[in-house]
Amino acid sequence: MAGGTRRKLRLSKIYSFRCGKASLQEGHSRIGRPGFSRVVYCNEPESFESSIRNYRTNYVRTTKYTLATFLPKSLFEQFRRVANFYFLVTGTLAFTRLAPYTAVSAIIPLIIVVGASMIKEGIEDWRRKQQDIEVNNRKVKVHKHNGEFGYTKWKNVRVGDIVKVKKDEFFPADLLLLSSSYEDAICYVETMNLDGETNLKLKQGLEATSSYCTESSFQDFKASVKCEDPNAHLYSFVGSMEFEANQYPLSPRQLLLRGSKLRNTDYIYGAVIFTGHDTKVMQNATDPPSKRSKIERKMDRIVYLLFSMVFSMSLVGSVFFGIWTKDDLENGRMKRWYLRPDHSTIFFDPKRAPAAAIYHFLTGLMLFGNFIPISLYVSIEIVKILQSVFINQDIQMYYEEADKPAYARTSNLNEELGQVDTILSDKTGTLTCNEMEFIKCSIAGTAYGRNVTEVERARNRRNGIPLAYDKLSGCDHIECSPDKEPHIKGFNFYDERIMKGSWVKESRADVIRKFFRLLALCHTVIPEEETSTGKVSYEAESPDEAAFVVAARELGFEFYKRTQTSISLCELDPESGRKVERVYQLLNVLEFNASRKRMSVVVRDEEGKLLLFCKGADSVMFERLSEDSNNFEKETKKHVDEYADAGLRTLILAYRELDEEEYHKFNKKFNEAKNSVSDDRDALIAESTEMIEKELTLLGATAVEDKLQNGVSDCIAKLAQAGIKIWVLTGDKMETAINIGFACSLLRREMKQITISLETPEIQALEKLHDKSAIVKASKDSVCHQITRGKESLATSSGASGEVALIVDGKSLGYALEDDMKDKFLALALGCASVICCRSSPKQKALVTRLVKSGTGKVTLAIGDGANDVGMLQEADIGVGISGAEGMQAVMASDIAIAQFRYLERLLLVHGHWCYRRISMMICYFFFKNITFGFSLFLYEAHAAFSAQPAYNDWFLSLYSVFFSSLPVVALGVFDQDVSAGLCLKVCLLYQEGAQNLLFRWVQILGWMFNGFCSATIIFFLCTSALEHQAFNSDGHVAGRDILGTTMYTCVVWAVNLQMAITTRYLTLIQHILIWGSIIFWYLFCLAYGAMSPTLSTTAYKLLVEALAPSPAFWAVTLFVTICTLIPYFTYSAIRMEFFPMYHERIQWIKHKGGIE
Repeated sequence: MAGGTRRKLRLSKIYSFRCGKASLQEGHSRIGRPGFSRVVYCNEPESFESSIRNYRTNYVRTTKYTLATFLPKSLFEQFRRVANFYFLVTGTLAFTRLAPYTAVSAIIPLIIVVGASMIKEGIEDWRRKQQDIEVNNRKVKVHKHNGEFGYTKWKNVRVGDIVKVKKDEFFPADLLLLSSSYEDAICYVETMNLDGETNLKLKQGLEATSSYCTESSFQDFKASVKCEDPNAHLYSFVGSMEFEANQYPLSPRQLLLRGSKLRNTDYIYGAVIFTGHDTKVMQNATDPPSKRSKIERKMDRIVYLLFSMVFSMSLVGSVFFGIWTKDDLENGRMKRWYLRPDHSTIFFDPKRAPAAAIYHFLTGLMLFGNFIPISLYVSIEIVKILQSVFINQDIQMYYEEADKPAYARTSNLNEELGQVDTILSDKTGTLTCNEMEFIKCSIAGTAYGRNVTEVERARNRRNGIPLAYDKLSGCDHIECSPDKEPHIKGFNFYDERIMKGSWVKESRADVIRKFFRLLALCHTVIPEEETSTGKVSYEAESPDEAAFVVAARELGFEFYKRTQTSISLCELDPESGRKVERVYQLLNVLEFNASRKRMSVVVRDEEGKLLLFCKGADSVMFERLSEDSNNFEKETKKHVDEYADAGLRTLILAYRELDEEEYHKFNKKFNEAKNSVSDDRDALIAESTEMIEKELTLLGATAVEDKLQNGVSDCIAKLAQAGIKIWVLTGDKMETAINIGFACSLLRREMKQITISLETPEIQALEKLHDKSAIVKASKDSVCHQITRGKESLATSSGASGEVALIVDGKSLGYALEDDMKDKFLALALGCASVICCRSSPKQKALVTRLVKSGTGKVTLAIGDGANDVGMLQEADIGVGISGAEGMQAVMASDIAIAQFRYLERLLLVHGHWCYRRISMMICYFFFKNITFGFSLFLYEAHAAFSAQPAYNDWFLSLYSVFFSSLPVVALGVFDQDVSAGLCLKVCLLYQEGAQNLLFRWVQILGWMFNGFCSATIIFFLCTSALEHQAFNSDGHVAGRDILGTTMYTCVVWAVNLQMAITTRYLTLIQHILIWGSIIFWYLFCLAYGAMSPTLSTTAYKLLVEALAPSPAFWAVTLFVTICTLIPYFTYSAIRMEFFPMYHERIQWIKHKGGIE
């Protein structure tokens, strides 16, 4: 607060559940035992006792490497790849006499490839380092001495320090809350960075330290804390504080976690308990599960296949070499006398032929290593990074309203985006906005609210029925109202009968008045007044509560102030017709939780009446109404059912007037219960609330809408057309989920619905008997029977499986996921186009995702926006986080982040399809070009009696995959498009090429390999036939090994690059430059390399200038052989396009003929 004044709001008197006093008997007997041995001396970080405990510093490092470990660890990471390790071994062997080439030419490409990957790793780690530096250098006020505080960097904060954190600042470490700007040491904390929740948490320090509210008061502060050791449990903390010779128990209420933010509190003072990597948030900082795409895993198997080919060729060559070497010397007669077998080394010694064969085998492993594409992994990494850049920069996936682009957090899974078979989606905040709007209400049996929900609109559109409000006003927009007032967040209500004070004219104005007064009083909202405008804004724990308070304000009951024991409203007075201020004494807040399903406040009005205001779910509220409550309960139930059918979230509102004696009995028992330290504390509290939360008088019901995000319906329709199955996993009840399903096109009118539910009379009857074992058995049998019946219904259905939808409630899902039933459930679900799982817990979401992923073996994608979706996102093959209103926890756990669900359409159908095709073609082409090159070496070696003599110069061998053939393949992986983005979205079924993996099946892979073998065979035999027996130039010289090898090499370079030009469907300027540039670079390299001294250039010395370029035969052979090499693939492509076209080729053909715009 300005001027340093303290807030005098003693909310400990109000927040009855949270702020009950702890006791040393409650779990604190473990202090001092293993796991609970930490001792902290507050305000004495430099004491001897503190120094001997070797606490961790507050410096945090999230990098993978340090300066000292980067080289060894990154090298280890690189050589874990089997291909890199293979080239390391062959590179090492190149220093021996076994090598068919020089060691330098073998090592340099490996250094380039490994170096490029290490540089990439280094850059990524440096970015993490920069983030660490920014966090570690943040500043916070720390007590220095004599009551003086000064700013210190986070990394220098020590255990025991007293720190002062101001409003909207992050906590630098795990702190023990001592005092705050509020008199009773309470503060509000936002934990969005920890659990993704945006609602504020209430924390409270000990009463003993709450008076230490100024900097100077900490001059002589001394205390010691004994507590649990560092652990990852965010919501637990056990400890005790010794202060002024007294022991005080500590609980999670007093712990402020690093990464949380102070909100709605001017300042707090805290003692540092855990620092750095001992803090709970860092203890939870585990790496996300490692995900590899199916294509990448298959690529490893292909590399192993190539290894087996290399091994086989080396084995065959060594066997023949051993046989021929042994026959070189027979009875003293030399067959190949020119090899001088009588004076040979061990490598060619006929007397030691087996040893020579073994050495030849090792030489063959090195020689045929070109079968393995050394630059494949690094090229794919580069391509995936560039693909991710294109995803991040796609303006069509940029959400301008929130300034949030798409963000690919990992590039490992780009191609998986084009292979998704099933999408598992959260509903609230993912399909919907998670922005609640008050849209309808039922008061005293009368329904109010003219505006139309999206579910109603979709339902009536399906049935061809015009909307009632449309008839009245002629407008068809969901937020339309006759007076075009600006939209108010959280308020989408219009009804002339009760707006602008008109409610005073209604027959039940007294009930309406109590209804809106309840909305304005029964909440935990904190008002904040903007000093510049004087307007009041609200900080609420949930969007529902904010919507209720806003609705009350707009309808004449403005909540504007909260003090320690009162709530102030500005109400419309029916008698005078003017706004009057009324103050209600706030006595108790009985908060909402999952078991209570309701919330109540006890207030005393200005007339001295004690009033209980209660709101809650219909399942618990109707049973608490008095028998003579009123005569509109039936109408209210009807309206609640209608609101649920319209996809709205409903609450029942009721009140009760208490007498003084009754309240005092309740308050006494309630205070005893909340301060109890026994195991049944919660039960005692629940028992005390039952004393007054009964015999209620019904007021009515509220209905709020969580609106669908824009474009959700069209997006789901497109994804369904693409053949993708969509499952929705939601916590909503079945009726709401079904209607949302219709609104977003997940369910369609022609669909047959199969429902699995345990809301049956038989199960409900057993539940009343409280026979747990009987309930479990009956429930399991019921679910099994319903699944069996559903499968029979699916089998006998006349329509296709795409016309069936499955709806399962939460209880049934729990049994369906058990080991003995999950396979049956999955078989039923896979036969349906859409599946909706209602009342799903976070664990069930993750289990369903795991079941679909493991049961189908196909790619699953999970999408969600909240902390409760993290398990689902990490379990799926691809996790997509919505950067919405529920914090960043889902985004941080995701592989890709988008701002709106509708962007999933473009992400999958466009980028997914392109990335899948590009990566598939790129990998196949890599193997093709390397087999073409490597098999030509094998053929030449066979031609040369398996002498392990390479056909090409050493540097030609080394630089083929690095410079002369790889860059065009990278361009293919980045830029190629079989069809345009518009056609991808228009012809959605094209996506099934990836979902069915048509482009990376073994048939395609082996076909490309066969193409490589054929190309190598054509090049070798045509070149040898053309150059072997006739003069090569005008001087009459025949072609030697250097001329033959270089001619073959030139043909290989031309053939593989022109093959790339034929394969590419979308030639850009960059691709032209790289394809023709690779060919030109080969000639320039020949010139430059040949110009070097013979010591360096060896067999290539002035080869191009003096031997090849002047000879017409060289150019003629190159042209002829290249054309002949391309003819088989060109012929195959033409025949396939004409008679067996793939789907994308059909679209290309139709577009070419003008059939598609």
